[in-house]
Amino acid sequence: MGLATVLLSVAHSVSVGHAQTGQPGVEKLYILNCGEGVAGDISRWSPGINEGKSMDFVDNCYLIKHAQGWFLWDTGVTDAVAAMPGGLAPADPKAVLWRRPKTLAAQLDELGVKPADLKGMAISHTHPDHVGNVEMFPATMLYVQKAEYEWPGANNQPRFKPEHPVTKLEGDRDVFGDGSVIILSTPGHTPGHQSLLVKLPKTGAVVLSGDAVHFKANWDNRGVPSMNASKDQTLASMQKIADTLTKEKGQLWINHDKAQRDGLKMSPAFYD
Repeated sequence: MGLATVLLSVAHSVSVGHAQTGQPGVEKLYILNCGEGVAGDISRWSPGINEGKSMDFVDNCYLIKHAQGWFLWDTGVTDAVAAMPGGLAPADPKAVLWRRPKTLAAQLDELGVKPADLKGMAISHTHPDHVGNVEMFPATMLYVQKAEYEWPGANNQPRFKPEHPVTKLEGDRDVFGDGSVIILSTPGHTPGHQSLLVKLPKTGAVVLSGDAVHFKANWDNRGVPSMNASKDQTLASMQKIADTLTKEKGQLWINHDKAQRDGLKMSPAFYD
């Protein structure tokens, strides 16, 4: 056996071993501040409970550094809100008044990441506090469920600019092909809602909830918001997330839960 053949054989066994161990290609995960808000009446999210009770909400975006490139999950409240002294008031006083203490653009700049550096991006769903800055990345491939993409917006307007590059999903998707970043189809809050499973080398598995659940009490009690598209789908998606957490021995990071987020490290600190 020649030296070249031996080296090729060794290289093959190393690469196969690498794939079989499932060693993730994720290097870092940054939590970005994508909005701070106050919900006027949280019974919107927990029907029959908490009537008239207000609650502080937060809104996160997540920037993932993978060996194959940068990936952004959710884009938050539009950066334009940073220039509004009183914040962005909702049409429904029971909903969330959003402020933007830090822009997404400034946080990316702090990390030395330019919009053009993103290899891909995905949004949990198309509510304004999650898609506010999608067009900051006009050339970045967007991963979204086909059901969400085709869901008619206000006045039957499309939810995204038709020229924005898009991959329309019909179910789960292994983004980088190595099992380290997996989009989970979790419909219910909206027709094409999705969540994200990220496997970090040291931290382990984390599921980013999107709005499959809004705060811990709703997760614990399986509370379904009154405005959700489907109660049955919401409950099935919560069970899918619970099963994923059990299988992966993972943590659930609930996007809008301020108490939980206050215990997490925010960018420029990161999880690895």
